[in-house]
Amino acid sequence: MSAPRRIDVSLESVRRLLRVGATPNLINLLQKQHPADLAQIFAELPEKERHAAFNTLVERNGRLAMEALSELGPEQGAELLSQRSAEEIARLSQDIASDDAAALIEELSDDLRIAVLDLIHPRPGGGVSELLEYDERTAGRLMNPHVFALPEDVTVAEAIVGLQNARDVEMVFYLYVVDERRHLVGVVSLRRLLLVSPDTPLKRIMTTDVYSARVDLDQEEVARQVASYNLLAIPVVDAENKLVGVITVDDVIDVIKDEATEDVYRLAGVSVDDGVLTPPADSLRRRLPWLMLNLVTAFAAASVVGLFTDTIEQIVILAAFMPVVAGMGGNAGTQTLAVVVRGIALGELTWGNARQALVKEVLVGVGNGLALGLVGAIGAWLVTWGNWPLGFILMAAMITNTFVAAVAGTLIPLGLRAIKVDPALASSVFITTLTDLFGFLSFLGLATIFRRYLELG
Repeated sequence: MSAPRRIDVSLESVRRLLRVGATPNLINLLQKQHPADLAQIFAELPEKERHAAFNTLVERNGRLAMEALSELGPEQGAELLSQRSAEEIARLSQDIASDDAAALIEELSDDLRIAVLDLIHPRPGGGVSELLEYDERTAGRLMNPHVFALPEDVTVAEAIVGLQNARDVEMVFYLYVVDERRHLVGVVSLRRLLLVSPDTPLKRIMTTDVYSARVDLDQEEVARQVASYNLLAIPVVDAENKLVGVITVDDVIDVIKDEATEDVYRLAGVSVDDGVLTPPADSLRRRLPWLMLNLVTAFAAASVVGLFTDTIEQIVILAAFMPVVAGMGGNAGTQTLAVVVRGIALGELTWGNARQALVKEVLVGVGNGLALGLVGAIGAWLVTWGNWPLGFILMAAMITNTFVAAVAGTLIPLGLRAIKVDPALASSVFITTLTDLFGFLSFLGLATIFRRYLELG
């Protein structure tokens, strides 16, 4: 049975067991699920049933319940914990990794979060309280402080024994080597560890060229490094290059997913907290301000149209083609914006190669404008029964607008990034405004200039 089908069957079974009150059967079913599948089941249950299922599971298997919350996400996970006491939350948080616990606790209400942090017992090597001292969306907040490291003078045989006896550490993909002050000095792959003589010191086989992340590095840059260098994990160091944690590829995948979701939402002017099951009032509150901003910019485009009311009154057919010019410019701008924002997010596009990217997008934009303008001109000629001047004006306006779309779609995101504003958040509204303005201005302006030819046509 495929995974989606299996989850659908389990979801329906959970609902049925909750309705009839078959608690033992429900517990048995939930405990057979993978944490990721449980998270999906919890996400699709209505709020009342979700709380009932979680409460049933947490009483019998707290560790599995908390692992499911880690997969569910901090906001929804914290919502399920919000009705429990600080003492119980503190106890349950000990069952999951410190970074996952920190993410959940951060989303609790202020009073509850403070109470939980006061009760949490510090873990050796760092814990939830220490992680929450780092800024959000940084390597320090994302890392797991329980990282396996050994001194450089330790032999391979001693290292293998140490690995076998390791407890409460993140998945070990690499063996990190530190000096007497815990400065990160090297890394040894597990494969290398098994291929050399047991009495070989780690300092003789370690690689000193180590890719690492500072605690204050943005999590998006961490994900970029892991992807660029094909790493399974990346060590995290402080300002003195002391090893303080590790970020593994599973955490990076979550970052990539979250960042991609955030960019897509922001391009559409939607909050990342807005989901398909979000209460209508919350969705309305989050979406309305962005739509209001779009309404204001729409009036700017309308004011341009108002400058040419005489031309439109005399040549009414122009009104039918105005949306064509503005719409094609907006679509072209959206395409350019998507490519540029992705390039910025992946580190492919910087001010250093911005000129090359701009030239490329302008050529693409003008090429699209020529092709689309030619088709549009033929369409206008057919619709108006031979008014070729209108077709020529439509083609010229479309070329102009796709050129503007290419320039704006490239430079606006770069400019916003330079002033520390997320390009995905504000680019679309500026580009839509510009393509509407220049679309109407070029089309109606040319129509006004060549009005007598249109009247004759």
